[in-house]
Amino acid sequence: MENSIKILVVEDEMIIGAKISMHLVGLGYDVDGILPRGEEAIMHVQENNVDIILLDINLKGKIDGIETAKQIQKYSTVPIIYLTANADEATFNRAKSTRPAAFISKPFKQLDLQRAIELAICRMAENGAALPPHLENSGKQHFILSDRIFVRYKDKMIKIMVADILYIEADRNYSRIFAAGKEFLLSVTLKTIEDKLSVDLFVRVHRSYIINITQIEEVGESHVFIGDKSIPLSAGLKEHLLEKIQTL
Repeated sequence: MENSIKILVVEDEMIIGAKISMHLVGLGYDVDGILPRGEEAIMHVQENNVDIILLDINLKGKIDGIETAKQIQKYSTVPIIYLTANADEATFNRAKSTRPAAFISKPFKQLDLQRAIELAICRMAENGAALPPHLENSGKQHFILSDRIFVRYKDKMIKIMVADILYIEADRNYSRIFAAGKEFLLSVTLKTIEDKLSVDLFVRVHRSYIINITQIEEVGESHVFIGDKSIPLSAGLKEHLLEKIQTL
């Protein structure tokens, strides 16, 4: 299923928060909320699934943005993008210690937001490792995580939850992902995707196909049926498929 990326905005100046929200909506992202205090952000992340946080460093209240990030990172790996205006060196070093996905300096433009968000997605794809400099302008079109895949679709990044994938088909050095009536083309081999998918959910049934075993409707002698799609089943892979089905 296609879903917009959910972004939480934590900004105590509501005019700026509203401007950020407008930019995000214009870029095709889902604003999960605009919160003015760090304490509220901590509670929100505990209770809701958020993909990225845009966090003002200089929040008013009992805790600033950096302390808010530290508290959130105790239980969540959600990427954080800091918003800052003229931060001094000591503040910048404190912020850097929380390993943010990116910084955005105020005043900012919509393009600044877009680039920072894509860097955050890279950070997610790298499992929290710092983004190598050569990837900053790579224009990479997809990022495969353990539970979701981010792909560029109609000029924006969207997420496909892995559990919603029906099947994946090889197309030379590309792969086509089919999910909920939609099709996405990734410039990556089927083998590369297979190595990153859960072996509990996905099984190769043919040299050109990987399927989500929870989506199977029927297993025939030489084909597997998912929805109205008949997928070829190699004889040498059938026994393994049947074994995996029995473990569901």
